[in-house]
Amino acid sequence: MTVAWTDPAEALPSLASLSGLEYLRRVRDGRLPAPPIAQVFGMRFGEIEDGRFSVTCDPREAFFNPLGTVHGGLACTMLDTALGCVAHSTLPAGSGYTSIDIAVSYLRPILPSAGPLTATGTVVKRGRRVVFAEANLSDAAGVSYASATSSLLVITPST
Repeated sequence: MTVAWTDPAEALPSLASLSGLEYLRRVRDGRLPAPPIAQVFGMRFGEIEDGRFSVTCDPREAFFNPLGTVHGGLACTMLDTALGCVAHSTLPAGSGYTSIDIAVSYLRPILPSAGPLTATGTVVKRGRRVVFAEANLSDAAGVSYASATSSLLVITPST
């Protein structure tokens, strides 16, 4: 199997001049390359608003665990992506973030027949130094497979 992605250094200079919202929308629209993790997992950015973000991925056999269900790491990765990106959607140009913590609750096994899964993140509280966010992973029918909460540290140029 060949795994390919775009060098992330290509998009990094844009972080200094674009708000998080503008940056994420450009990635979604194909004007900036998606991060390698999104490319490798086949994640697609969807809704991007200030304080709201969604990412979609198709579960497939390549993500199976030894039990023949989709590995929980895919769910966690999608939720972590939604949580980080929703925090980023609220930040001004030149600012970044890093996860302080993530708590994931797995609600049911994921099979490829679940079809496209969407992780939707929302900001619960945006503080000056910390963003608190929550996310839910569901299928097209709205069935929830996992949920998560996270605290993210805001990194400013003076940090």
